[in-house]
Amino acid sequence: MGTKDKETTRTVQGRVSRSVKDGMFRTLFKEDRTALLQLYNALNGTEYTDAASLEIVTIENAVYIVMKNDLAFVLMNTLNLYEHQSSVNANLPVRFLLYLAEEYQRLLEGIEQSIYGKKQIRLPLPRCVVFYNGEEERPDRWEMRLSDAFAADGEADAELRVQVYNINLGHSGELMKKCPLLAAYAKFTAVCRAYLARGMERRAAYEKAVEYCIKHDILRDFLRKNRAEVIGMLLADFDAEKYERTIRQEGVEEGIEQGCMDAARRMLQDGKLPLEKIALYSDLPLEKVRKLAELALV
Repeated sequence: MGTKDKETTRTVQGRVSRSVKDGMFRTLFKEDRTALLQLYNALNGTEYTDAASLEIVTIENAVYIVMKNDLAFVLMNTLNLYEHQSSVNANLPVRFLLYLAEEYQRLLEGIEQSIYGKKQIRLPLPRCVVFYNGEEERPDRWEMRLSDAFAADGEADAELRVQVYNINLGHSGELMKKCPLLAAYAKFTAVCRAYLARGMERRAAYEKAVEYCIKHDILRDFLRKNRAEVIGMLLADFDAEKYERTIRQEGVEEGIEQGCMDAARRMLQDGKLPLEKIALYSDLPLEKVRKLAELALV
């Protein structure tokens, strides 16, 4: 796969019309290709200097809001997928598998060779990386594998590895030294959390954090230029996290309710009706359990 000039950007359109707002991490590195190349060099021990050789192939919209792709680019026959996460998600390898399938499909559409032909098609080597800055304590670096999700034991015929880097302040020191923009982002995040820890309302805390960072030369130029947008991105990121937590909680509640219905059905069929016990074990109100029991027999 050859590289293209610096203006080359290929956007993969998703299956929904909803536009996913860029987060601050993505915006920082999407706007500064030199910094993105610097980040690549820091991760891979390389010393490339031509930022124009980066071909951006980021998936701009995806099927679900929680499956957006943050940054993707082709460089020197490697396909690099970068994700920013503020929480630990065990399903990341599966998500990267879907990203890769989408990216490779688009790459294949751009060449004349067919995958059904005899000649082997050369693909860029995948590199799947997550930058974690959540508040849960984690090591500087760890690896996630697709095979951890497989329900059966044994050697899998497919594998995908994801490298996760902790980019909180005080972690991944060597990486931070090699990529100053990443180090500045870690400092900015720490300042935001410090103001939030004072019990301030979110918007006010972010405003104070931006003021502090401008004054102390932390992402100064970027924050001066994009102050309002940064506040909006931070608030949007919080709303997205809250949305994901809500979805997960709803899934748990649906599972509990379905379990209650299944238990009620079995017990009613056996001539037993200990609905109080079902309510106790499921932590649902007795009246709701009664309604579920009625639905179980419909």
